[in-house]
Amino acid sequence: MAYTTINKSTAHFNTNLWLGNTSGQTISGVGFKPDLNWSKCRSNGYSHQLIDSVRGITKQLNSNDSQPEGTNANGITAFNSDGYSIGTQPEFSNNGNTFAGWSWKGGGTASSNTNGSITSSVSANPTAGFSISKYTGTGSNATVGHGLGAVPKMIIVKKLSGADSWTIYHASLGATKKINFDTGAEGTQSDRWNDTSPTSSLFTVGTNGSVNASSGTYIAYCFAEKQGYSKFSSYEGNGNADGTFIYTGFKPAWLMIKRAVGGSDRWVIIDNKRNSFNVSNTGLYADDAQVENSTTSEQGLDILSNGFKIRNSNTKTNTSGAKYIYMAFAKAPLVGTNNVPCTAK
Repeated sequence: MAYTTINKSTAHFNTNLWLGNTSGQTISGVGFKPDLNWSKCRSNGYSHQLIDSVRGITKQLNSNDSQPEGTNANGITAFNSDGYSIGTQPEFSNNGNTFAGWSWKGGGTASSNTNGSITSSVSANPTAGFSISKYTGTGSNATVGHGLGAVPKMIIVKKLSGADSWTIYHASLGATKKINFDTGAEGTQSDRWNDTSPTSSLFTVGTNGSVNASSGTYIAYCFAEKQGYSKFSSYEGNGNADGTFIYTGFKPAWLMIKRAVGGSDRWVIIDNKRNSFNVSNTGLYADDAQVENSTTSEQGLDILSNGFKIRNSNTKTNTSGAKYIYMAFAKAPLVGTNNVPCTAK
């Protein structure tokens, strides 16, 4: 049985690692022209850098703070057919430092989307369930088109025109809840999503300034689940180093995990390029600029052919009875339409 129409996950998502130098360089081997790049210096406490094709390559956001969009022409200087070029900005090129870059393929040049009450500018890749929507808020309850043709399971919104928290919708929490890129747990607030779940064409925003201030500008990264390629779900911790197994239907290439209920913990990012064997324990934190942490007892897990298994009892990923949300992208489907099975590490 075929699980997905995406046999080559790296045609839509990929991780690249590089060593910094002061003159800049071209990062190739991505496998496509990126529309979103999220980069982090692994060996120095520089902020995370998020750049996308809709806002433009000189415009940067940091997942670890609430600051508005900044401009730097020396970060990513071009999105290329097989990767991206980087300039001399230290967050990408500090000499001798190690870096990781995570890239997603959207739909290229954005187009106008009038499905919502707010007209948005959208770059969408429905095949892989990823889109970027830029919009201007109204201050009143509204809807925004996302272009996916499928219901998003996760939506990450950031105000560009002023300092405000990243605000996140996750289907496992529901539309009455919001969670931020910080160490806080979920919260119940109807003014974020107006207690309304997204549809296959649009998502709803309330009156809160983090998603919909009058004349404020915003970017939304929307993700729909694609069998065998991506998963946005939750699990319950058991507090044991022989932890929970989470089935995804594919071998994960990238995971981000967050304790959602009952405590304050980091957004842990694990990928298969920084972790070439199990136990996979080399983590970065979306909400913190700190250097890479390689501690099995804090975030160790096994990346398997059909999911991942927690191998620690730490609160970041495995408190007994706690609810954790995650987003995951595949290295390869368990079985694709080519009937080639994926193997574990």
